[in-house]
Amino acid sequence: MTGTVYKSTGSWYTVKTKEGLYLDCRIKGKFRIQGIKSTNPVAVGDTVDFDIDKKSDVETGVITNIHPRENYIIRKSVNLSKQTHIIAANIDQVFLLVTLNNPPTFTAFIDRFLVTAEAYGIKAILLFNKIDTYTEEELLEIKYLAALYRDVGYECVGISALKEKNLEEVKKLMEGKVNMFTGHSGVGKSTLVNAIEPSLDIKTKAISLQHMQGQHTTTFAEMYDLQFDAKIIDTPGIKGFGIVDMEREEIGNYFPEFFALKSQCKFNNCLHLKEPKCAVKDALDNDELHWSRYKSYQQIMEGDQEHYRKDNYGQE
Repeated sequence: MTGTVYKSTGSWYTVKTKEGLYLDCRIKGKFRIQGIKSTNPVAVGDTVDFDIDKKSDVETGVITNIHPRENYIIRKSVNLSKQTHIIAANIDQVFLLVTLNNPPTFTAFIDRFLVTAEAYGIKAILLFNKIDTYTEEELLEIKYLAALYRDVGYECVGISALKEKNLEEVKKLMEGKVNMFTGHSGVGKSTLVNAIEPSLDIKTKAISLQHMQGQHTTTFAEMYDLQFDAKIIDTPGIKGFGIVDMEREEIGNYFPEFFALKSQCKFNNCLHLKEPKCAVKDALDNDELHWSRYKSYQQIMEGDQEHYRKDNYGQE
């Protein structure tokens, strides 16, 4: 039998068949030793083959095969650098929720996520949430950030999940697609999902005032079928986002504005760091590119995992 993984709890997977039936499945041990370095060999969104486990007293399944993935979002743990985790697979587009200060989402984190989405060919959209809570000065900061990323080529939408502002625009973007929602804990993912599809009633928690960080409410990824011809994958909050499996020579290709200038560099293998006659550095000197993006690029190139949470925008 064949189905799609809708939920992962680490040891058990909920699989939905083409007939609309849900079945709890486990995996064969051999999947863990087939060269899969990820902590989770099976991810939400995967298409899998499974057999009914005839030894079990209740009807469960055993996953026997994972179909090739069209794409996936993978991250490396900042604290456990050797561990990687596939967040979800076979995604049409990903929405990254961004908040200014409750909790803060720094540009270095945004850029690392966007680089991964670019590398795996997944459309990324930025949702600037909680716009109903900001002062005029903070709203100007949000508008600046949105303008920065629109300038690069990313779609940006200012929303309030709590006040349901601009949610119809988000729903139109989601129609007919498998959509992943992600971001730091506390940025309002679960609140947004509930506002889009109230019948789901996903649990939410308040921000920790002591650290201005969100409380983990989603402890595992889960996919839901929505009533308006869309699917959504709700994911656990991400504290850090380490870049996985990218050669230094290719990282610049995943910054679209850098890639557009690459052919103008003197050297076709230019890393845009210390090379002479670099079109990217010339554009920076002429204020034609954003310094925050270049700072993020430098940090990734240096393998700097420790300072990914530092804010960059406005630095020169």
